Amino acid sequence: MTGDVVLPFGKSVMAEGRSGDDVVSEFLQQNPHLAQWVESLAGESETEKQWNARREFILRNMEGFPTIQPGSPSPSLDRLISLSMVWANHIFLGCRYPQPVMDKITEMAEGIAVQNAPTHKTRDEIMGMSKDASKKPKPGVGYRAKTGPTLQAPKEHQPFFNRLYKAIAWKLVSAGGFGPNIDHFEILRTCVESAKASLGCVFVPLKDIPDLPAGRAQQGGLVCELRCQTVYLGTGYGRGEDSARAMAAKEALKLFQSRKVTVKIFRRKYSGRDVEDLVLHDDQMRNSSFPPALSYPFDPE
Repeated sequence: MTGDVVLPFGKSVMAEGRSGDDVVSEFLQQNPHLAQWVESLAGESETEKQWNARREFILRNMEGFPTIQPGSPSPSLDRLISLSMVWANHIFLGCRYPQPVMDKITEMAEGIAVQNAPTHKTRDEIMGMSKDASKKPKPGVGYRAKTGPTLQAPKEHQPFFNRLYKAIAWKLVSAGGFGPNIDHFEILRTCVESAKASLGCVFVPLKDIPDLPAGRAQQGGLVCELRCQTVYLGTGYGRGEDSARAMAAKEALKLFQSRKVTVKIFRRKYSGRDVEDLVLHDDQMRNSSFPPALSYPFDPE
């Protein structure tokens, strides 16, 4: 056998002349108890190519999260899944995240080769192209640049969130209703996973977020943003990751207390500029102002 396949599957796995899919398949054959579990982590809307790459990311990095027990939910598993989603969004959708996050996922993805990965232009490249394009005749009235979510995106995502709404409603009934003493994140996570999707969590130090009032920017702590299938759900602040994530989940669950939830496109701040974003909206929301986005899973404007 060429190469050195080491169990558990980690960055030490080397397979000269073989694709990552081949290595993953061999590893799962040698560890059949992991095969069914890892497949349960696949996203409902992921293509086979996206899932194969993200599956390899998860398996390669399990060594770095020794408290993960396959089949058992845990904060470590949630973090690994979130990082895998962030990496996949960056590779396949061109999403950009705060530099510490980009450094982390780049390190974790070392050795993973994605064949024919899409290419994405940087903002500087786009601005350069815009300058060149300004010298050409402009399109007619009604032209809309293809940036941000498409106009059809809310309609495409709505059926999933209708199902999620029902799942959360029943879960809250069994938990005794919405209140301060329930585990908001656990309820949201289990309902999302029951709908064959994953929650995306992004953490950013409060001081690193632009457009905050001076008094808030001087505070410590972390801010957590929750998304599901690229749709923004909520933001929370805490002294650490657990408290920030819990607060974000609580804000997200508040949406599901209304008579219905609707996916809509709103203008938000991201990295100091206005962008269009997919947002989960309830029928009681009167104020359409949102905190700055910590991630942006679309081509920036």
